[in-house]
Amino acid sequence: MRQMTIRQTDDGCNTIYLPEMDEHYHSTKGALTEARHIFIGMGFDHCTKPAPRVIEFGFGTGLNALLTAVQAGAQHRHTTYTALELYPLDAATVSALHYDTVAGQEWAATLEAMHRAEWGSATEITSYLTLKKVRCDFTRHCMWQGERSYDIAYFDAFAPDKQEGVWTPELFAAIHDSLDHGGVLVTYCAKGSVRRDLQSAGFDVERLPGPPGGKREMLRATRP
Repeated sequence: MRQMTIRQTDDGCNTIYLPEMDEHYHSTKGALTEARHIFIGMGFDHCTKPAPRVIEFGFGTGLNALLTAVQAGAQHRHTTYTALELYPLDAATVSALHYDTVAGQEWAATLEAMHRAEWGSATEITSYLTLKKVRCDFTRHCMWQGERSYDIAYFDAFAPDKQEGVWTPELFAAIHDSLDHGGVLVTYCAKGSVRRDLQSAGFDVERLPGPPGGKREMLRATRP
């Protein structure tokens, strides 16, 4: 089991620190601020489909999925959410994060339901979000790949200098082919090499402002 500690980020939201990688699950400048800006604001809200299909690369703490459930309910958009994760967190770690306070106490049951949901099966979490968690190494061919299967991809893997083998042209090409036309991939990483690899995979790539107080830029890649 990985060693990990809970750390508070600058906006008061907790994250996880992995000593073996010297890496955090979220930006230390603000975990909640980052997630809302990049994945909800620039990803989910940008998509105009009434019933978006989301795929997340790195389920992690479930923060992105929780915020998506909140937003899907607020906008009355029936959302299917596929989450890919190789190293699921245990219940004690999830509880210690206190993410139930992020979106209000009423969402404590939602977050718990997400983490308790059976792996490999579609589970109705709320009336507006159905979650399917898949335990897999998403850099290898597995069930998530399929032509035009998704509208939004949250690419929230650890940084390229920590997980170089994840940020590859081959994976970006597979994601490109799995998105519908007009579908988007959003990520916090704005490295030039990542941008070029996304472009090589066939995406139209935009540099966008990063989250307040955080990184200066982020990337949104659109399948034409």
